[in-house]
Amino acid sequence: MTDMDSRNELVRLARSLHQRGLTRGTSGNLSARVGGGMLVTPTNASLGELTTDDLAMVSDTGEHLSGARPSKEAFLHLAMYRARPQDHAAVHLHSTYATALSCLDDLDDDDVLPPLTAYFVMRVGRLVRLPYFAPGDQGLGEAAQKAAESTRALLLANHGPIVSAPSLAQAVDAVEEVEETARVFFLLQGHATRPLQPAQVARLSATRT
Repeated sequence: MTDMDSRNELVRLARSLHQRGLTRGTSGNLSARVGGGMLVTPTNASLGELTTDDLAMVSDTGEHLSGARPSKEAFLHLAMYRARPQDHAAVHLHSTYATALSCLDDLDDDDVLPPLTAYFVMRVGRLVRLPYFAPGDQGLGEAAQKAAESTRALLLANHGPIVSAPSLAQAVDAVEEVEETARVFFLLQGHATRPLQPAQVARLSATRT
């Protein structure tokens, strides 16, 4: 994929997320690894109004190389890439249900959502909640890098999800699955629930890319 192909895909998927109500205002950011670093959406920009020229180019060490000023959470994307060299894209949202989930008490931080559907198991696997960090706190990068060594999906406490994957389309699919499963989780509150069983989860996990 060429640099322009990556730019076009990033802008297209960012707009799609915005149009479908998964981001609001200037929240959320996407990135894609390219030669020499990563392309990332800019700070204080609506994902619904991006152009390819708006995207920032950031080196693997976090240096701003070109384009608009990068998202202040670019360091979080770099942390995911350091932990997961097999992944080439990351998406961070403040989507409604996943963010609400991030604020709940009495959850298992090492495995926040039960395996309610096959697609959650295949596209996400395990969702790990990190402690709260103030926006821009570099300590979040260290915590994310450590946690991402064992899972592609993280939930930032009182903040929202970030998911990495081999491709940008897969990362978008996965973060949407986090949002949808969080919505289902809330709908099931107060109802007797039957999640997938360990043997079923194991078979599905073997198909995860």
